[in-house]
Amino acid sequence: MEKSATRIDWIGNSCRLLKATAAEFERTRPFEGLSIGTGIHLEPKTVALLVTLRAGGARLVCTGNLNSTQPSTVEFLRSQGITVFATQTTDPAAHHQSLEAVIAEKPDLLLDNGGDLFAIAAEKPYANLRGGTEETTSGRTRLLPLRERLNMPILVINDSPIKQFAENRHAVGQSLFESYLRFTNRSTNGKRVTVFGYGACGKGTAACFRNAFSTVSVVDIDPVTTLEAHLDGFVTPLRDAAIRSADIIVTVTGFAAIVTAADLPLVKDGAILMNGGHFPHEINVEAFRRHPDVVGIDRYEADHIETFHLSDGRSFHLLGGGHMANLAGPRPLGNTVESMDLGFTLQARCLERIARGEAGAQSCLVPVPSDIDALVANAYLDLTR
Repeated sequence: MEKSATRIDWIGNSCRLLKATAAEFERTRPFEGLSIGTGIHLEPKTVALLVTLRAGGARLVCTGNLNSTQPSTVEFLRSQGITVFATQTTDPAAHHQSLEAVIAEKPDLLLDNGGDLFAIAAEKPYANLRGGTEETTSGRTRLLPLRERLNMPILVINDSPIKQFAENRHAVGQSLFESYLRFTNRSTNGKRVTVFGYGACGKGTAACFRNAFSTVSVVDIDPVTTLEAHLDGFVTPLRDAAIRSADIIVTVTGFAAIVTAADLPLVKDGAILMNGGHFPHEINVEAFRRHPDVVGIDRYEADHIETFHLSDGRSFHLLGGGHMANLAGPRPLGNTVESMDLGFTLQARCLERIARGEAGAQSCLVPVPSDIDALVANAYLDLTR
């Protein structure tokens, strides 16, 4: 018998590790009587994580991140009785209201992505908050100055070696490369690509473009990391030269103001700019819009591409408004299912650890415990052998 199925069904059935974890949680109920507040991209792979947490007894209160909330995902979650405060928006003020709404519910645990929820909780503390997880390097950097005020276990998923190689190096690199193709329908053969940042995400991005017959330059502020890129076979020019030569510029650093209006004189005619970092501030888009040398902007609305025309006749193109390119655009697919299955199982296991009271305040903004890494790695390998 035939039946109609959705992308959410496809993703859910593909997340084999989360399905196995959910089956276990239905027996062990680690979140019985607890609520979990989440602020993470609301797309189909997130549904698989949230369903797993609910199988463990959690009451869920959810919102998303800027520009990445998919309305069909919100509709599905609400149809399952899950509380969602989220709309698809690029307005920071509207997004902040959704975050405030989650914290107003006083969840016992937080699953954060970029430090948004924990930053509000530091300003508006409440007694029953036990701790939680932070997904990103950007969030860890943001929350470190608040560590003494938070004073609770917060396990940083991005500091897991599994997250670093499975998601950041392999999946982010692959999905940013795929997103360039999806946005532009242009080739990579013979293109000069400059990648800003040579952390795990930068390594994967640089490798994917090189494997697609591009000439890849890497820029990083750390000379040791730059040396690594050089020995890995990438061109490592000085910053200005790297911008001047680039047909494609990709930012994956986790920091703000990587490409700014001051760089406009350097940008090559026809260059394409895209961001892979969590926050939409690595490329200073608003400064581009206000710059007196920008004399016109063409917006290809359906394709989420903007072309900026400069007074000297040059033009350059921006993908996805400077938001995370692999979760922007007309078909935002994000990272691969397998990588998120691993990363989200790390999330579930870390939240389980905190819910059981097995992590104290000394675990504030620390990496995933090594025994959880080993548990998740073994479980994944058992499924694939």
